[in-house]
Amino acid sequence: MGMRHFVGPRAFLIALFGLLLAAPAVGNEYQVFVANLILLYVILSLGLNLLIGFAGQLALSNAAMYGIGAYGTGLLMTHFGLPYWISAPCGVLIAMASGTLLALPALRLSGIYLALATLAFAQFTFWLMTHWTPVTFGAGGFIPPEIDFSPLPFSQAEGIYGLSWIAAVLLYVAAKRAMESPIGRAFVAIRDGEVAAQSLGVDLFRYKSLAFAMSGFYAGVAGALYSGLLGFVGPESFDLLQMVLHKAAVVLGGMGSVVGSVIGGALLTVLVEVTKEVKFSIEIAFGALLIVFVLFQPSGLVVFARKLLPGWEERLHYRPAAPEAGADAADTRGVPIDRRAPNPAGETGPPAGPDAPGAGRAADTSGAADRVSGTPSSPDTAGGAGRAPDDSGAAGSVLRSPRPPGAAEDGG
Repeated sequence: MGMRHFVGPRAFLIALFGLLLAAPAVGNEYQVFVANLILLYVILSLGLNLLIGFAGQLALSNAAMYGIGAYGTGLLMTHFGLPYWISAPCGVLIAMASGTLLALPALRLSGIYLALATLAFAQFTFWLMTHWTPVTFGAGGFIPPEIDFSPLPFSQAEGIYGLSWIAAVLLYVAAKRAMESPIGRAFVAIRDGEVAAQSLGVDLFRYKSLAFAMSGFYAGVAGALYSGLLGFVGPESFDLLQMVLHKAAVVLGGMGSVVGSVIGGALLTVLVEVTKEVKFSIEIAFGALLIVFVLFQPSGLVVFARKLLPGWEERLHYRPAAPEAGADAADTRGVPIDRRAPNPAGETGPPAGPDAPGAGRAADTSGAADRVSGTPSSPDTAGGAGRAPDDSGAAGSVLRSPRPPGAAEDGG
């Protein structure tokens, strides 16, 4: 227990956020700027991981949501003269609403088709940022008004850093709590199989919309903070490369891992700065990083912590490879819905998951099979009272040759 206390994820997070909190007091201006970027990329990685790693929605629109949050905040301050404290929440809400609308194609599309649809949305958003000059000021971008933190004695850089630190901590806690609740179990059920999740009573539209809304909210918060951090908003900050960086942060830390999102966001920011220092192409570096991790380490770096250190196991996490036959999949994957695991009745079938008010309806299928076959239910075909029917038995009752007309009456 003592070892867990010093090497577990809580100790890591306390150390990381403690160092980031002390950065303005001990670092120079550049180091504080990089530390602020780490906080923003932690937020972005958390939001994208909720959508891709937990809910299984392969969306490529996170950079667009990031830009919408930044542009919404900056344009409201510039065009309407609103203070930052009103413009920032409005920019976040606009980004969240835009993200929620993307749940509509997600109901009909999945996999590469959903990725292409969301990529098209991201490219359209980037085109608007670049060419809608009367509103967005075109490719040259714009400088929003200075943020006033009075009566607090903070400059804009100091105030934005404090807000970024608070937002990163609160959003991490919110993501962790949400993924340990029925919301997280519903996301994982959708990720592992939409048909199975729907049969267990999971509302696909509700939870997909929630996943996109949460991801858009996180990206919008990061965008609103970024506009204040940089003091400038331009389209080049939200192009396709930005989406590659967000995806790389999730894959690097660990898909389907909340603490992995923190690791990935922090490491990615440091790697970007190192790449700039050695004057190497960021596109090539992180494109290669994505390929290597997707092929050889799809669970990210957090898997090494789970193997080597106690206390790093999470209730729900991503495991791309199916467990071996006979393994307890519920324990190894952390997924509460597993179609290979035996149910309480001893038969193969999914146990009850979140929002499963109709979990007992499966017992009616034996009656349906009897009506088709014309034979009464038996313990062999119906599975007994209160037990889920065996589909193979139901099929056998349909294909079995019917008994002579008098046999059922004599037996009855």
